[in-house]
Amino acid sequence: MSDSIQTSDSIIRVMPPELSNKIAAGEVIQRPGSVIKELLDNAIDAGADQIKIVVQNAGRTLLQVIDNGCGMSKDDLRPCFQLHATSKIESIEDLYRIQTLGFRGEAMASIASIAQVEVRTKRHEDENAFLMEVWGGEEKRFEPVATDSGTSVSVRNLFYNIPARRQFLKTDATEFRHILRTIQHAALAHCNISFELVADTDVIYHLPAQPIEQRIAELFGKQYRASVIPFEEETSYVKIHGLVGDPKLAKKSRGEQFIFVNRRPVQHRYLVHIILNLFDMWTKQGEYPFFAVFLEIDPSKIDVNVHPAKEEVKFDDERSIVQLTRSVLKKALNSHFMVPDLDDSQYEPDHFGSFNTPVNFGGAQGDVQSGKPMQFSSRINSDFIQGRGDDFAQRLYSDENASASEQKASHDRRPDALAREFWQLHDRFILTQTRTGLCLIDQNAAHKRIIYEKALSATEEALPGTQQLLFAQTVEFSASDFALLKELLPVIQRMGFSIQLLSGNTAIINGVPADIDIGDEKSVMRDMLHEYQELNRKVKLDARHKIAISFASKTAIPRGRKLTALEMETIIDQLFACSEPYQDPLGKPTLTIVSLDEIYTRFR
Repeated sequence: MSDSIQTSDSIIRVMPPELSNKIAAGEVIQRPGSVIKELLDNAIDAGADQIKIVVQNAGRTLLQVIDNGCGMSKDDLRPCFQLHATSKIESIEDLYRIQTLGFRGEAMASIASIAQVEVRTKRHEDENAFLMEVWGGEEKRFEPVATDSGTSVSVRNLFYNIPARRQFLKTDATEFRHILRTIQHAALAHCNISFELVADTDVIYHLPAQPIEQRIAELFGKQYRASVIPFEEETSYVKIHGLVGDPKLAKKSRGEQFIFVNRRPVQHRYLVHIILNLFDMWTKQGEYPFFAVFLEIDPSKIDVNVHPAKEEVKFDDERSIVQLTRSVLKKALNSHFMVPDLDDSQYEPDHFGSFNTPVNFGGAQGDVQSGKPMQFSSRINSDFIQGRGDDFAQRLYSDENASASEQKASHDRRPDALAREFWQLHDRFILTQTRTGLCLIDQNAAHKRIIYEKALSATEEALPGTQQLLFAQTVEFSASDFALLKELLPVIQRMGFSIQLLSGNTAIINGVPADIDIGDEKSVMRDMLHEYQELNRKVKLDARHKIAISFASKTAIPRGRKLTALEMETIIDQLFACSEPYQDPLGKPTLTIVSLDEIYTRFR
């Protein structure tokens, strides 16, 4: 059937190129970080060993990548902006042995359709360089220029012709973190290349070609230099190598877990799940260790064409990859901690995808950290589950069936701290009897609620209370953490922190919220930022509430700490002074009631 036949009744039309390019761009270019990824792929594929990235306003106004690679000829400059024009694939067979990062020929056409793009390029063997400028898919300039060998691509005003897409961009700090993540991927996978990142005139990274251990320390902090554990194993099918961080470097947020296949950064949720499980005996729940795992495999054994943004790959023997990776990393960790390496031959991985259960924040319906249904050994008192029971704190010490005058008299006769009856169960729960049963209070969840409400209250005060430190603490952050700190600084300061930002991703902590005995200000600040990033992925709250939750999570009395009678009484009194005493900031119950009737049934 001829595709040129069209009658007056036809409703199907062939889209004009400018429209189809904008639609294609939606799959490839989602945010400024997507542009950086495509341009870095091209620069690396061009054989560059020096790459400079320039960013302004988190990529909204300018994204520039300058490389010293092979460059392009005058004749190739125009075709590079055509959709599906590529130098990397000539036949269908090439699709099954791809060794380059880019290959589809979509990047430049997609970017140019939604931005103002200028390319300057020169091959080493050519005398002249050429410039081409394309705005929204329309050529504006094509002329010879003077420039060094290599290629410079400048992308200005991303989504300028699609305002709706531009409105969907997140805050500058969020978009900049995505850019940093992309550069971290490239820098880790190509330690033989020097990278420089300049953001709004600030030099964020200046990375020479260097060993991977030094590269990791430059990207994530000096403490990583002596705290990474190398591993390597090679079979006839795959070579596995890389480094994992000492569990003491584990953080409260994800973001430092990297998997590369033939130097291509990929997502593989099941493999990440398996690796994280190896750290269970050395890390706390909700902590995420650093790892960079490199898989080198025959390109014909994988399919890299399964995701529009090339973020996933498919192995022809997925089971072997997972089993071998687990075995190699387990051996490295056991050797580091001098743990006997027991027989691992019985390991059978769970079926793929079984771990994808979404995290549930529904109070008694689910556990905040694990996402698994919560199992209670007793029913929760219906008064506070349904939001009633404002006099519950008083009823802990008085008969709920007594008259109002009797309740008041009972409340007035409450014994002092040493005489009141509190017990601690396994250093986790505070127990106290009521007239009608037994109350169990989770000391950690209760203290989180107390600190959370205090922190929120502090942000509403004109002059929040701050206690000055005797010795100011200097903290060096990773580039992404520092960018987040800059974004959140006004809220953090309103909570009572006194922080001064310096150059070089460094800050000075001069003071902390009053009445809070923190102890390790550096750790608190880092963990707050990591907890905030994790909350960003899970809950939709404003920055003020997420910072307060993060602060409470870090500073609350942990489960497992022994408490005095006075400390238990203080927690109970402060808990019932809260506006929402019956659940922690993320909806997990702070207490439960076991009635006498329920206890009696246990003895029948």
